[in-house]
Amino acid sequence: MKLSARNVLPGTVVEIVTGAVTTHVRLDVGGSIVTASITNDAVRELGLTVGSRASAVIKASDVMVGVDD
Repeated sequence: MKLSARNVLPGTVVEIVTGAVTTHVRLDVGGSIVTASITNDAVRELGLTVGSRASAVIKASDVMVGVDD
């Protein structure tokens, strides 16, 4: 698979929370947790299970950074 996105974070699925239409998939990427909201169909098609290897692919035109006052 080739992607135009350059922000690919390989990790391990640590939690899958299925809702009515979408699923929250949590990936451990080097000790940090990244959460993706994807369709239930996508979870099935990708064969995602806790412990499986997967990558977070991030494609965004803007990334915002904030700090607490």
